[in-house]
Amino acid sequence: MESDRPIFIVGCPRSGTTLLQLMTHAHHRIAIPPETRFMVTAYQRRLHFGDLEDPARRRELAEWVVNRRQSRFHELGLDGEKVVEEIVEGPPTLGSALGTVLRAYAARHGRPRWGDKRPSYFQHVEVLLRLFPDAQFVHLIRDGRDCVASLKEMPWYNGTVYSAVAAWAEAIDFARHGAPKLPAGSYHELRYEDLTSAPEAQLRRLCEFLGEDYDPAMCEPQRVADIAVPERKTWHSRTHDEVTTARTGSWRDRLDPWEVSLCESVLGERLQAYGYELSGAPRTDAARMVAYERTAAKRKLARVKRVAFDRLIRLREPNPLGARLTSAQIVLAGVPQPRTEPVSVNG
Repeated sequence: MESDRPIFIVGCPRSGTTLLQLMTHAHHRIAIPPETRFMVTAYQRRLHFGDLEDPARRRELAEWVVNRRQSRFHELGLDGEKVVEEIVEGPPTLGSALGTVLRAYAARHGRPRWGDKRPSYFQHVEVLLRLFPDAQFVHLIRDGRDCVASLKEMPWYNGTVYSAVAAWAEAIDFARHGAPKLPAGSYHELRYEDLTSAPEAQLRRLCEFLGEDYDPAMCEPQRVADIAVPERKTWHSRTHDEVTTARTGSWRDRLDPWEVSLCESVLGERLQAYGYELSGAPRTDAARMVAYERTAAKRKLARVKRVAFDRLIRLREPNPLGARLTSAQIVLAGVPQPRTEPVSVNG
């Protein structure tokens, strides 16, 4: 039986997740849209939407997704009214409503499998599993020094070098400590450097994990860049070119010496664990290490508060959350299936 499990691409920002999105989207059975911005926010607002057994509540949720500019629904090229009706007529769970949008995007491209890509999803894997209990996660890992160097140059990034370093540390710590706790067959990781230097080998391994046959079109992601990357994202202009290793190790020319020292002082053990060689930069000074520790502590405290608040909200949820769109989701939800009566043949 062909798989219909949803696919989520995660990783530290600027790890190459857009490249991997395009490679996956190039597969003839899979559609991964540009980053949406409704999944986690809708989950956090779930009490506001109320009892989704009520079609009026499902309509309110659907219209919130479709009409809210921040949701990026307008970048999916879908008929908003049609999607609203599909959600209203669909199963009464939050996961089903949100998955219906992704499924509609896949249907627009004639693909049976759907999913989403957003780097920060690695911080919300537990949430995504509540919404899509059969989800598969693909984690792309890149040299942390390249991620930090690239983040510094992004027009949308308003953080500091310290927060960029902390973000990569969090992504790696999820890979090392969080991912092993996930259900069997739900997590796969690969390195950006391997993906760009030997794309076919890495994509064959990815397809094996996903339960799909390898599609050679995946090695030419630039062919679908015009479709799956919004024009406003000028920082993704290289996705229109052939796959290249040109940006690997570019941190040497893009980071200041003190930034290299900070990265290697904080991330050294993690970098080496993933096969990245250290430059031998001197250890960062105490003041910068303190500044990093303060940033990391604030981020950790914010995570702890978010998780604690979510635990309280769970006590008041009016509905089950899990989607009922795929074969496994329907089974996990305990939805009765029509019985197939044996056909009798008179002799």
